[in-house]
Amino acid sequence: MDIIRSVSEMQQWASSVRAAGQSISFVPTMGFLHQGHLSLLKEGRKRGDLLVLSIFVNPTQFGQGEDFAEYPRDLQQDCEIAQQAGVDIIFAPEAKDMYPNGYATYVAVEGITETLCGRSRPGHFRGVCTVVSKLFNIIQPQTAIFGNKDFQQLAVIKRLTLDMNMPVDIFGMPIFRETDGLAMSSRNVYLSADQRRQALVLSQSLTQAKELVKAGETDCANIIFRLKKYISQQPDARIDYVQICHQLTLEDQSQVDKDSVLLLAVYFGTTRLIDNDFLAVNHD
Repeated sequence: MDIIRSVSEMQQWASSVRAAGQSISFVPTMGFLHQGHLSLLKEGRKRGDLLVLSIFVNPTQFGQGEDFAEYPRDLQQDCEIAQQAGVDIIFAPEAKDMYPNGYATYVAVEGITETLCGRSRPGHFRGVCTVVSKLFNIIQPQTAIFGNKDFQQLAVIKRLTLDMNMPVDIFGMPIFRETDGLAMSSRNVYLSADQRRQALVLSQSLTQAKELVKAGETDCANIIFRLKKYISQQPDARIDYVQICHQLTLEDQSQVDKDSVLLLAVYFGTTRLIDNDFLAVNHD
């Protein structure tokens, strides 16, 4: 396994691999890897001749007052996990190389970025779409693997690649959870012991919603009302959003159907966590 930091060197490596007729699968991350990332890497290992992992805390997707400077970083630990997963190349560029002086080009997807996290984090998805576009251009993968925990991000990237005719197949992988149900996230390390306990309300809310639907409740407003009341019982919880949306368009729904997905974003203290699940009883 090699680590490449130079954009030009990464491009040269990718071009030589493509010229030799080999395929590249790619997992983009901001590092501080956990078992959820490992599941993405293991899937990526199956889907290409060579596996590239990027580790880059992208400044353009953080808003004013967000945790860019504090975002956890541990390259040595990341390398150990990457080695375990069979990664061939780690691409770990510096921000000054990805966004050199005079940088002035950004990529924006409209519509589906204007709800959910896009509403509460203005400019976030412009940063995501920009860095993903750059990484795809640099690494030239045939396949890229993302996690379903960032459900809106996955939908946005699928839209981006479709609209821009990018020759990259996008695969979403199931949410990887702790044994008690909390979705794995690099930001979980911010939680105090009490906040960590309170954060279980996220996965519990998903379970509660699915039980309501199974019992015959299909009115989205009623489900959302009950979940907000349930989440608000936690002393450190501050709800950003609780929404039931169509899985493709991310438009709010009034009635649960086979395409309904429940999406949550809740602050516990200053830590913002997200989670989601499909609501249809018979969803695969």
